[in-house]
Amino acid sequence: MAQILTIVGARPQFVKAAAVSRALLEKGLKETIIHTGQHFDAGMSDIFFDELGIPAPAHNLAVHSLGHGAMTGRMLEGIEEILRANAPDLVLVYGDTNSTLAGALAASKLHCPVAHVEAGLRSFNRRMPEEINRVMTDHLSDILFCPTRAAVDNLKREGLERETHLVGDVMYDATLDAVRRSATRENVAVRLGLAPRGYAVATIHRAENTDDPVRFARIADWLAAAAEKQPIVLPVHPRTRALLNERRPGGKRVHLIDPLGYLDMARLLSQAAGVFTDSGGLQKEAYFHRVPCVTLRDETEWIETIDAGWNRLWTVETYRERSEIADYGEGQASLAIAGILETFLGADRAA
Repeated sequence: MAQILTIVGARPQFVKAAAVSRALLEKGLKETIIHTGQHFDAGMSDIFFDELGIPAPAHNLAVHSLGHGAMTGRMLEGIEEILRANAPDLVLVYGDTNSTLAGALAASKLHCPVAHVEAGLRSFNRRMPEEINRVMTDHLSDILFCPTRAAVDNLKREGLERETHLVGDVMYDATLDAVRRSATRENVAVRLGLAPRGYAVATIHRAENTDDPVRFARIADWLAAAAEKQPIVLPVHPRTRALLNERRPGGKRVHLIDPLGYLDMARLLSQAAGVFTDSGGLQKEAYFHRVPCVTLRDETEWIETIDAGWNRLWTVETYRERSEIADYGEGQASLAIAGILETFLGADRAA
């Protein structure tokens, strides 16, 4: 039986892997999971495996809280050791984190095929570590799973047309599943005394925002102004808690809470009036719940959310005219990925 080695390390990857893992199981494909440990505390890691039914990782490298070079290097070393011991037929990576790049590098150096979910995304801002990670991973990969036509076009411009597949967005699959699972859960906003559609949800975690004091101060001021119009619920990523506690933007109008599991976050989003975030995944999740979003960055790799009028950059005052986004598909992206991998691995083993 063909063996797939899946590498994850951060919250968004756990969510995507849950959807694809179910599809791989349906196809009878064997999967082993490596957790790099990039997101390591219970609120950012364990709860996702428990809630979403992801198979327990066979390996946890426990690499976290380091600089980009040290983190990627230690992950690369650990993944390479596991690859040598297991000799998988394919390595599957997700998104644009250090875990993604380390997995793709380790596999490619050992001549193991790499498949990249969410390939072709570009913000065209090379100051973002995520942009470097996603570009390099795409150029190391043998199979490129694209969520949008814009992603396919980006890869074509870079000469990566071979084994490029437009499959739709795996996050949409995950959101549909989360809506079903979370329908009976209490919205955490109720505990804060907030009514449905009477609050916004915010998140801040990207290094470009948290590591620059001047920029972080601007974002805090922006949130304080937004909180005058409606209360904000802000699940706090560990890296930003100290910064936010120091500034306390918006006072009691901004509710700082601990990180949420995926199902509780889905419930919170489903009844929100708006989303303010620097997260790529949350921009899309806002659209999936049909909640307007403001991206707290100067660009986004999810340009179709802006073109369709559901998202805008914080430097822009108005949304474009609203429309639906057909590229994301109908919630079958995971099955499409599993089918393509089944064919690829069957042909590869036959050869």
